[in-house]
Amino acid sequence: MAAMKPRTGDGPMEVVKEGRGIVMRVPVDGGGRLVVELNATEASELLDCLKGVVG
Repeated sequence: MAAMKPRTGDGPMEVVKEGRGIVMRVPVDGGGRLVVELNATEASELLDCLKGVVG
């Protein structure tokens, strides 16, 4: 039987480097967090896209 893990709930937005990847955790409406793993190239592309819409 699989172990039941408690839901960690909402938390702050965070980005950490784990090994060779970059893990981004973003709180979402309705509870929980969206977890996305990126490589350095994808993170740079995301940064460029965000700069285009944020001042």
